Formats: sequence, structure tokens, C-alpha cells
Amino acid sequence: MNNHMHRTNRWIKRYARPLEAARWEALFGRGPKEKVLDYLSAFQNEDGGFGHGIEPDFQLPASSPMATWAASQVLTELNVSSKEPMLQQMVSYLLRSYDRQSGMWPSVVPEVNHFPHAPWWSWREGVQSNWMFNPAAELAGFLIDCSQRDTEAWETGVAGAVKAVEHLMSVSQMDFHEWQCFQNLLISLDKHKGHVHNLMPYGLDQVQSHLLALGENCFSQDPSEWGSGYGALPTDIISSPQHPLYAKYKPLVLENIRYYLKTLKEEGIWDITWDWGDGTKAFAVAEQQWKGIMAVRRWKIIHAFQEEW
Repeated sequence: MNNHMHRTNRWIKRYARPLEAARWEALFGRGPKEKVLDYLSAFQNEDGGFGHGIEPDFQLPASSPMATWAASQVLTELNVSSKEPMLQQMVSYLLRSYDRQSGMWPSVVPEVNHFPHAPWWSWREGVQSNWMFNPAAELAGFLIDCSQRDTEAWETGVAGAVKAVEHLMSVSQMDFHEWQCFQNLLISLDKHKGHVHNLMPYGLDQVQSHLLALGENCFSQDPSEWGSGYGALPTDIISSPQHPLYAKYKPLVLENIRYYLKTLKEEGIWDITWDWGDGTKAFAVAEQQWKGIMAVRRWKIIHAFQEEW
């Protein structure tokens, strides 16, 4: 495995965005968090939100909740302090862009259409129904995690979580991206359960049970289908040995890890399984950036299970 990682390390240093190179060093080497924050700040706007293609499939330079969510995942990955100025500026942006009536942040904003983007990011009237609480559920949890109780940020996070949980408990199937947002929301709620459990419309154990049932239908259990499309793999749902579904699906999860190692290319990265369908230079750039993101993401998963195989 060390040889595989060495190849990926060389590719990351040569071709990935500086942000992913800094994340790689922080996660797998001895790189400082401060370097990650420095490169992450390049994607932040004066309003506190993020843009500039931090999510490579849409290149909108202005702030959007989805791009800000992408930045929040990096901050969560590094367990950055809630006192970090970058994070506090993000909170201000999220408070301004929250829709109190729906409990959501708009997943796609109209301005996306004016810049290179994947077709699924196109904005049109009513498009929010395709996205629902992706990423709103996770953003609600993010606000709860990084704010003090009884502040506007805390109350907004709790209000968003209530709306999200009500939606979750009303559905019988869910897209895996939205499911991942709910899983991260539940992690946040569990951390603060002493203060939030009485505020939720359902018990957290009941919510977790329903979420797991939905999750089992999100990923492909047929290895012959893996890599042939954009569907979820087992480790997109079961991301560590501590996951409550791991015991049930352990052989399949470990097969997924073997699949990752088997499909790693000679240069140390994985091909992505989607494209924009337009053959543009903009997609070629996004594809290269995604390869770096994918490499960091998959090696995090492989490391999480390294004691299991």
C-alpha cells in the first residue's frame, strides 16, 4: 500500500490543486492545517461565502451555499476551531442566505448558468425539488457545531435541522448525496443531543434507524456494476468500521476497498466516472481537479479500514 500511496503523492504534488496538495500533507504527512486554510481562503469571497469553482463542476466565482458547503467539509475534516475567522465569516454568509420558510439553503443559484458548469448544475425554476436538503441538512449541522447556544446561528441551525428531519421521516427513498448530508447532520445532532433532542420532532434513535434503512438502498451491492456509472459504492455510505451498517456489510465493504486498490492507475489516481458531455476545455480542467479530490477522498477511506484487511 505504501508504494501505491507514494505514486499518488507524486501525482498530487505535480498536478492537483494546491488545496488538495495541502490537504494530502495535513492528512497523511505532517503538513500544517494553516497551509490548508491559506489555500482554502483563496476560494472565499468578501461576503463570507465560497465560490471560484471550489466544487469543480460549477465555476461560478460568486458565493453559493453549495460551494460554501464544500468549504465546510474541509474545515470539518481538519477539525478547525469555531473561532477561526474564516469559519465565522462563513456563518455570517449562511445566516444571510438561509430560507426560513423552507428550512433550506438554495442548492443551485441562477448565476451558475452564466459560467461553465455540468448540466446537472443548471438553474431553472423549481430545480430545488431535485436537490431538497442537499446540502441544507449538513449546513444546519455545521451551524450547530460551530456556534454557541441561544445565538442566531445556533437557532438557525436547529430550525434547519427540524425542517430537515421532518423531510427525512416523510420519504421512503433518497439520493445518496442527500443521504450523506443527513448522515453528517445526525453526527452533529448526536454530539449536541443533550441540548437538541427535545427540540427535534422525532427521537434521534428513530431518525437514525430510518436513515440507515434508506442508506441500505443507496449503494450498489453488485461489484460488477462498480465504476460503470455515477451510483454510490458501499464506502460512500459506510465510511468507517465504526459505522452501524459495517457489521452487516463487512465483506462487501472490504471488497470495495480491494476494488479501489485494484483500479488505481499506474500514475496513482483514479479516473472519474462522469463528464459534462460537451468536450469543453472547462470540463478537462474540472476533470483534472476532481482526480485530486477523488484521490484524497479514497485514500481517507482506505486508511479508515486499514486495520480490517
